[in-house]
Amino acid sequence: MDCDAIVVGAGLAGLVAATELTDAGASVVVVDQEPRVNLGGQAFWSFGGLFLVDSPEQRRMGVHDSVELAWQDWLGTAGFDRPEDHWPGLWARAYVDFAAGEKRAWLHEQGMRWFPVVGWAERGDGRAGGHGNSVPRFHVTWGTGPGVLEPFVRKAVEAEAVGRLRFAFRHRVDEIVVDAGAVTGVRGAVLAPSSAARGVSTSRDPVGAFELSAQAVLVSSGGIGGNHDLVRQAWPSRLGSPPEHMVTGVPAYVDGRMIGITEAAGGTVTNRDRMWHYVEGLHNWSPIWPGHGIRILPGPSSMWFDGSGNRLPPPLFPGFDTLGTLAHLRRTGHDHSWFVLTSSIVEKEFALSGSEQNPDLTGRSIPLVLSRVRPGPAKPVQDFLDHGDDFVTAHTVGELVAGMNTLTPYAQISAAHLERQIVERDRQLDNDFAKDAQVVAIHGARRYRGDKLIRTAAPHKILDPKHGPLIAVRLSVLTRKSLGGVQTDLSARVLGGAGEPVPGLYAAGEVAGFGGGGVHGYRSLEGTFLGGCLFSGRTAGRAVAAEL
Repeated sequence: MDCDAIVVGAGLAGLVAATELTDAGASVVVVDQEPRVNLGGQAFWSFGGLFLVDSPEQRRMGVHDSVELAWQDWLGTAGFDRPEDHWPGLWARAYVDFAAGEKRAWLHEQGMRWFPVVGWAERGDGRAGGHGNSVPRFHVTWGTGPGVLEPFVRKAVEAEAVGRLRFAFRHRVDEIVVDAGAVTGVRGAVLAPSSAARGVSTSRDPVGAFELSAQAVLVSSGGIGGNHDLVRQAWPSRLGSPPEHMVTGVPAYVDGRMIGITEAAGGTVTNRDRMWHYVEGLHNWSPIWPGHGIRILPGPSSMWFDGSGNRLPPPLFPGFDTLGTLAHLRRTGHDHSWFVLTSSIVEKEFALSGSEQNPDLTGRSIPLVLSRVRPGPAKPVQDFLDHGDDFVTAHTVGELVAGMNTLTPYAQISAAHLERQIVERDRQLDNDFAKDAQVVAIHGARRYRGDKLIRTAAPHKILDPKHGPLIAVRLSVLTRKSLGGVQTDLSARVLGGAGEPVPGLYAAGEVAGFGGGGVHGYRSLEGTFLGGCLFSGRTAGRAVAAEL
């Protein structure tokens, strides 16, 4: 044997699993097709949000949460309804207990800290037992995605220094080796060296071959979000037709190759049709990877219109129901939609997802964080206003619509139709109460201290010139996560067609649907992707170590 265990994929789940193994005294080889600069994978680019339940941060913000409420929200969101949801359901219960139990203490002991204002993502579909978070649970890590990675990168590098861990970068796995029904290693191609910067696409030119043997192989290679062809192949009819145009929310190396390779080794793949893509995507004005998109993290006040200029119905408001909105928009005949808002709203409510779009939080700069309360948009948002292809600014609705129609000449909007809907909404602001469900939601959001402080603008009329100029933002579908994947039991063992473990084969992270082959079911509560990598990686590493 070349080592005790091989980990395929040097992302967050793989690093957590590898360091659990080295902590237990095992020898590990981590294989990844990218150069070393990409250590940590796509987690590096994330906003660093983590789902925690009944945390000190929540309690300080006046939020009353419980494991019972979180589990109710998870079940209402997941909608488990298939026989193959047996293992995902068990993983989900274990993860919610983890998020309400030792998760925070475990991460805190390793140096992780969180922004004190807890975010309220995926506010739901309006039903107490339906989709969405009943309370704010989105804890932004101090340091964003790199801050989540930091403890595990540090431990991996320390293990490498003492010889317990070896990285095999630019090694692409093409086959999981199976001998007499048991997995014994991997083989594949050594790729040409690359000096490309982090996230930039690299060549797939082979310069040699390799084979490694071990007692266990753990696959942690991510999902399919960088491969639009695979996304479209798996796209379910319940979400309408797949878009012809999408922007890409993950680097190109998130290509889904290892899913088929794991299946060829005897693993079962379930819930391929479950996926998570955002509807607030922007074309990055300064792209790193092909088709690079950035997601707006919106507050609740922007008016949302489809490509024909029709306002979206309740409860499809910004930040409420991602996949419900996606399904609605995919039946409108257009690949784009629009936010229409004011300068006051963009100043208070617009944030951008990703570590590189939040230099204050990523760089742990208190002065820069405090600058968010100053007048004007944050600098990354202003950069998009100044340079982005998706923004129109004007002083009248007529001028605004003219700019919108210039951006989408194939989907013309009537200025009179758009203005009528805005005026109808604005009349709801003449009182402190209203029948417009979005206006009611804005008032409700400001009852939460965190939203009132930094995330929700004071209610005002869109056409009030004191809050101008007007802004329109063209939105595209942004690919992100696979919610299905390789089926695993609660020890992260990959299961075969008859439900039995494939000897020597394990999986963790997105490739395993974050646990069980689809821990989220049909939808996510947000903050659960990084957390799913942490939990499934830890579980897999400990399970493999116990079997060595």
